Amino acid sequence: MPFEFEDLDIQGLVLVRPRIFRDDRGFFMETYKKSEFERAGIDAVFIQDNHSRSTKGVLRGLHYQLNPKAQGKLVRCTRGAIFDVAVDIRRGSPTFGRWLGVELTEENGHMLWIPAGFAHGFLVLTDVAEVIYKVSGAEYSPEHERTIRWNDKELSIDWPLGQEELILSEKDGAAPTLKEAEINFTFQND
Repeated sequence: MPFEFEDLDIQGLVLVRPRIFRDDRGFFMETYKKSEFERAGIDAVFIQDNHSRSTKGVLRGLHYQLNPKAQGKLVRCTRGAIFDVAVDIRRGSPTFGRWLGVELTEENGHMLWIPAGFAHGFLVLTDVAEVIYKVSGAEYSPEHERTIRWNDKELSIDWPLGQEELILSEKDGAAPTLKEAEINFTFQND
């Protein structure tokens, strides 16, 4: 099997570990295979790929899009390392407002599946990091895009760098808290 799928502590989040074949030429790995993902319960139809490059201390997030333009994301770090975070924003969820963070690196090749109903952000841990993520559900829609404050005290995300080391966009720095944010997701127990 080219992948291992690990259901994480918040329902819907899945850590994907691809099988990496390494030799003296370099490495080879599959990063997506529809049949394998469907077998693991991830039946997303990907419609957009995004690629970002950032320097150490850049924090992007916490971003999401409202219904009917909600997005799922399959996130992978292809250069350097990031601390990738997903926050459950599905009203009625037993884990509403809880966050989960994983380190994604070019070395481990791990990916994080984040379905619609989560806010997503990441912090760059190395001098440079490149992140590629596949998007399902809807293309980017500025009128549906929303952000939650990265340092919301009620979320209490344990970012692995100090606040003085962080670089944020003006929009992300001025984002509302989870309590103040516009959210239209409802938890559905599968």
